[in-house]
Amino acid sequence: MDTVRLGRTNIVVNKNGFGALPIQRISKEDAAKILQKAYENGVRLFDTARMYTDSEEKIGYALSDVRKDIFITTKTMAKDAEGFWKDLEESLKQLQTDYIDVYQFHNPAFCPKPGGEDGLYDAMLEAKKQGKIRFIGITNHRLAVAQEAIDSGLYDTLQFPFSYLSSEQELNLVEQCKEKDMGFLAMKALAGGLINHSEMAYAYMNQYDNVLPIWGIQRERELDEFLSYQDNPPKMEGEIAERIARDKQELQGEFCRGCGYCMPCPAGIEINNCARMSLLLRRAPSAAYLGEETQEKMKKIEGCLECGQCKSKCPYGLNTPELLKKNYKDYQEVMAGKAI
Repeated sequence: MDTVRLGRTNIVVNKNGFGALPIQRISKEDAAKILQKAYENGVRLFDTARMYTDSEEKIGYALSDVRKDIFITTKTMAKDAEGFWKDLEESLKQLQTDYIDVYQFHNPAFCPKPGGEDGLYDAMLEAKKQGKIRFIGITNHRLAVAQEAIDSGLYDTLQFPFSYLSSEQELNLVEQCKEKDMGFLAMKALAGGLINHSEMAYAYMNQYDNVLPIWGIQRERELDEFLSYQDNPPKMEGEIAERIARDKQELQGEFCRGCGYCMPCPAGIEINNCARMSLLLRRAPSAAYLGEETQEKMKKIEGCLECGQCKSKCPYGLNTPELLKKNYKDYQEVMAGKAI
């Protein structure tokens, strides 16, 4: 079983991190079944967040009796010290624990530092002093903030989108984290659903001994896929390598990752899906994409206000209004039977 060491935290776990965002969509008992099965099969790190509704509660319910044998990473979106302490105490309560292994600032627009007016990093230090957290982490979708966090030396871990569709800039972050002995947790290892073969994603991630992928898991069959790779890991060779090369050629560059940080849209457009509908139709085809509900969502693009809010908030610097227009045009062609 391949393992990864999260930098100077010296946390060593297998290459399957459990991303607990999706379990907020299923029942408490179903979530407990999946979480316990993950633990029983060697998964040891579980990543969640205060904003993931009842995800923390479900982890506490399912795994509190094995707390000493697992690692929990969670997050706060607090804007100030008061909000920080409120989030931390609530997370501890819901997780049924008295400490968090890695407490992360959740996609802040800036890099919190000691002495800041917001008081966030100082609150982290105090929480660590009190034994309520063990290590300090940060998650982000902005290259500039991630780079600043690495350069600062203030953070034990960075969580950032990383997949075989990532750019050289994102790969550079991985390499810098290794040099700085900083743990790297890879979110969106399936590129928001655009990578639809998990063995390819796993093979790519397995090349990096300092990267821990956080797989978002909602269904038992999804968990089973990743568990099957632990004893027989797919490798970056043969057909897998060839398919990854084709995907890179087709998809790298200007595409929507579906992160949703451009939302909400004042015109009511579901940007995080509509701006990548063309790719979804081709890479993860579903009859639902051609149904009446999706048609109505795509038609809302006609009402785009050209306000530029989505473009200004996109952490990847995409021209979102143009992406929406291109996807709508392509979608109309598909509906007319001209392309698929």
